[in-house]
Amino acid sequence: MNRYKLNKKHVSWGITAFCVIVACIAFFWILQRWAEFHLAVVSAMSVLSPFVWGFVIAYLLTPMVRWFQSKIFEPPAAKIFKRKNRTRRIFVFSRTPAVIISILIMYLVIAALLWLILPQVYHSIDSILRNMTLYVSVAENWIESILENYPEAEEYVITVLGDVSSGIATWLRNSILPFMGRVISGISTGMVFVLKGVYDILIGTVVSAYVLFNKETFAAQSKKVLYSIFKKENVRKILYALKFTDRTIMGFVSGKLLDSLIIGILCYICCSVLQMPYVLLVSVIIGITNIIPFFGPFIGAVPCALIILMVSPMQCLVFVIFIILLQQLDGNVIGPKILGSTVGINGFWIMFSIILGAGLFGFVGMLLGVPVFTVIYAGFRYIINARLKKRGLPSDTARYKPKGVMIEKPFPEDEVTRGQ
Repeated sequence: MNRYKLNKKHVSWGITAFCVIVACIAFFWILQRWAEFHLAVVSAMSVLSPFVWGFVIAYLLTPMVRWFQSKIFEPPAAKIFKRKNRTRRIFVFSRTPAVIISILIMYLVIAALLWLILPQVYHSIDSILRNMTLYVSVAENWIESILENYPEAEEYVITVLGDVSSGIATWLRNSILPFMGRVISGISTGMVFVLKGVYDILIGTVVSAYVLFNKETFAAQSKKVLYSIFKKENVRKILYALKFTDRTIMGFVSGKLLDSLIIGILCYICCSVLQMPYVLLVSVIIGITNIIPFFGPFIGAVPCALIILMVSPMQCLVFVIFIILLQQLDGNVIGPKILGSTVGINGFWIMFSIILGAGLFGFVGMLLGVPVFTVIYAGFRYIINARLKKRGLPSDTARYKPKGVMIEKPFPEDEVTRGQ
């Protein structure tokens, strides 16, 4: 009867193979029915959107809550409460106002953006549309004065200018201006949409407050589940990976937002000094597009330069030079100081992650593509290095360069060969 005894190792491999096969079948099934799957995900996200917003808000506000709690409210609480249940009282006394103040600051920032910046941007766009004919005429006269000896080039450039100005006017009139008008006036496609948005924001705020106040409890419950499923060593690896993911994404997003805010403010100050037209509109575009890594400066500079070109070609040239200098300052001084070594991948993978993220998830994908890919890249690197170490092979990439390229140390196999 012993020959029929199950081998735990073989059973484990069988279960693993079965799970892999099921996962592959599910993956191909999703690809074949991607439209239906996407519709189902969108429907589920619509229902769960208040909770999604709540978790996103809680995640973004966590550093602020932590700072207010540890720096502002815990020191006086430690002096006030000295009796029994001291730890619990200090926690409640410091965490509650920290959460409330952080949420209020978030709403104040959003209100400032909506009521101070958006109306001025709206009026700037409206002014561009009303003066578009005059701007195009000025640009055509400037082109004619430069290319008067080259009639074919002059005709081509004027045609391109007309097409570009017409495209910008159509985009501003049909897309941007109506959207901003709806935001400023608070009127959307219907009251149902407005009420749904208000509902999501209010419930999301309540959810975020609850999550922020009980985040340690949620973390403990999550650890409990992990320890019940995996071995201790594997749980430690999972927790380390989660901490690395949190540190990478939070560090990149918060750092990029701060960096873009600084760039937007610097752009506003310098453009005001240089007496550029539509200073606030240009600064908002530069600041927002700077959030996008790698491509952001180019995406923002092109429409701004075209807007200024229609007003004054010479100011457009000055603006282009200024943007180049500003991006050099950002790329070599401001960005590295704020972001540090958060992104540990080279330029090729940064470009790849941005293009892939934009194609799959739009603007959010462009913003989060780099940190998410950094986490995935680090995970693969850890697995590969661990397997190489287990086989007694070096993990330094330079050691795997082809013959003829200088390497610091040979492989162990090479040393054996040389000895023979």
